Amino acid sequence: MRFKEKRNIVKIRKFILRIIQIIFGTAILAVGVSLFLLPNQLSSGGFSGIATILYYLIKIPVGTIVLILNIPLFIIALLKNGRKFVINTITGTALLSFFLNIFEKIEPLTNDRFLACIYGGILVGIGTAIVLKANASTGGTDLLASIIKKYKPEVKSSSLIVIVDTLIIILNVIFFRRLEIGLYSAITIYIMGKILDIFFEGINFAKIMYIISDKHEEISQNISLEIKRGSTLLYGMGTYKKTEKNVLMCVASRREIGEIRKIIKHIDNNAFVIISNAREVFGKGFKS
Repeated sequence: MRFKEKRNIVKIRKFILRIIQIIFGTAILAVGVSLFLLPNQLSSGGFSGIATILYYLIKIPVGTIVLILNIPLFIIALLKNGRKFVINTITGTALLSFFLNIFEKIEPLTNDRFLACIYGGILVGIGTAIVLKANASTGGTDLLASIIKKYKPEVKSSSLIVIVDTLIIILNVIFFRRLEIGLYSAITIYIMGKILDIFFEGINFAKIMYIISDKHEEISQNISLEIKRGSTLLYGMGTYKKTEKNVLMCVASRREIGEIRKIIKHIDNNAFVIISNAREVFGKGFKS
């Protein structure tokens, strides 16, 4: 088989896989909105929040409203963001609208707002993450932010999305005249954000310890023997006294930090220690 033919097969496989991901992601997202958030008048921000208001106001299916709201953005994005980006976004938005209209007809899984905001947030977060992993989008505030970035590159996309989502939640509170709707919706958005963090940044959190001590060799040996963790010696200089400093760097799991602190305190009570978060760690002793 020729190289060109192999490359075409790979492209087709990637395309099919991307479509399957978008279908799966939008379906999960639609379940979260239609079976949890919408029946309880809750919002996850974005255009689905506006669609929730219009659904109760004019009784048009949520999926249809979401699609209509995105049409002007599709046209602007086509001119500013390129054809490939817009095609992926239209695909994601059309599939989301389709699934929303289907699942909207199913009986809600709970009428408890607290349960709805939790499980709705989880499902919306998972669905959104899967769609984004496929380099697609479901339109809404994400698409709006990307368009604004073309005109105002200095503006942060995350700030734009937070501002728009906050305004939409405020609109939900005003329309339904219940403050608790806004409070529950805020929980939904928070959970959704955390789920996205897990998908894109991982869950293998660890800690980095920077240890400055004249007894760094003894500390390193004890950490290695008792905790079975390696460490790295970094060479630095104190800017105040212009003296050379040896800095011991050690990466450990959260449960090991307490034991390492005891070792340091026992050997050198005057050691200077900095502990910070490591979002994700690869390598020996951690995930490969």
